[in-house]
Amino acid sequence: MTLARMLRRMVLLEEGEAPALLWSGLYFFLLLFGFYLLRPVREAIGIARGADKLPWLMTGTLLAMALANPAFAALVAKLPRRRFIPLVYRFFASNMLGFFLAFRFLPGRGGPQLGYAFYIWLSVVNLFVVSVFWAFMTDVWTEAQGRRLFGFIATGGTLGAIAGAALTGVLAKGFSLGGLHLKVEPLSLLLLAMVTLELAVRCVQRLAVIFRLGDAARAAREPGPGPLEGLRLIATSRYLQFICAYILLFTITSTFLYLQQGAIVERTFASTAARTAAFARMDLWVNLLTLATQVLLTGRIFLAMGIPVVLTLLPVLTLAGFGTLWIWPTFGVLALFQVLRRGLHYAVDRPARELLYIPLGPEERYKSKPFIDTFIYRGGDLLGVWAPGVLALVSIAAAPAAMALSAVWLGLGAGLGRLLGRRAA
Repeated sequence: MTLARMLRRMVLLEEGEAPALLWSGLYFFLLLFGFYLLRPVREAIGIARGADKLPWLMTGTLLAMALANPAFAALVAKLPRRRFIPLVYRFFASNMLGFFLAFRFLPGRGGPQLGYAFYIWLSVVNLFVVSVFWAFMTDVWTEAQGRRLFGFIATGGTLGAIAGAALTGVLAKGFSLGGLHLKVEPLSLLLLAMVTLELAVRCVQRLAVIFRLGDAARAAREPGPGPLEGLRLIATSRYLQFICAYILLFTITSTFLYLQQGAIVERTFASTAARTAAFARMDLWVNLLTLATQVLLTGRIFLAMGIPVVLTLLPVLTLAGFGTLWIWPTFGVLALFQVLRRGLHYAVDRPARELLYIPLGPEERYKSKPFIDTFIYRGGDLLGVWAPGVLALVSIAAAPAAMALSAVWLGLGAGLGRLLGRRAA
């Protein structure tokens, strides 16, 4: 059986779609492989001097987003897609080389300040590279194609995340080769992550050829001038405002859970190596669950439930998960909740959310969407990271507050589904 015939059975592939589908999947594989090489290192750095530093790191990340978004919008306004996307990835690759040299040669490896700068930088990079990827996907694929193919494309990212998390977990603990026990310094993986970004650029260039982005007919779909146009569209579009609110509540509840994760892991595991390995194990299980769901269930869920219903699934799980964690705040419960929640997000909620952008124009995709995916996302982080301290002043526990927010989020998901239905009609 040929590869094309296998793909047709798995994702209802139509004639001529296989090359673009495989390049898209490889593109996402490379992005998440590179990020998940470095994610456990970032998480360990974040709590190296105590989980109480996380609120300040989140604040620093939001400030970095405030600086990065205008620069990105200006770049999008001046260059076509086939040029600004590779430029963004190569800029981040050059940053990786700079961090590698700084960690290697500065006295004391740059101290905690360099570690925190790396934490903030990687938090910014992750959101930008993934946002640009999905903006590109919603641009070149139609809505009908997206419903059939986005699950498979997301599988490429899941495989990359599994490979990256597994490799970092092995290297953090060391491995045997030829009778010798070897241990690779985790931050050396920055060099490998640089290579993966350059390979992702090659995928973008190949897809630009397949979809003929240089043709005159495609030029009308390029983002226009005006770096502030994305903000104007958000201010005037109820549809985009609902997407903002949906993502904001997702992020706030994610940050509530992230803070509890940091505190629970900090008191459960004593050493940085053990904490890094624990984060890597959770990442690995998240991505194994995500992969199984994407291959076996995502398409069926979309067909059986429809996107409006799918948008309510993650809020329901989050409501139940925080209730359980409130009663049993143990590492086992935390790990199970994180694995289920993140698995559902990556396999079902995120692809469904990206489909919301396909009916929109290039201005919304390349100017409004990155702002939503980065600044609004990290704004939710900021609210979520400082809220527990404020709640403690009025004797309100974080878990029941997160449950209340999840209920509001559930209502927003239902409302967004109704708006999508009206737009489709």
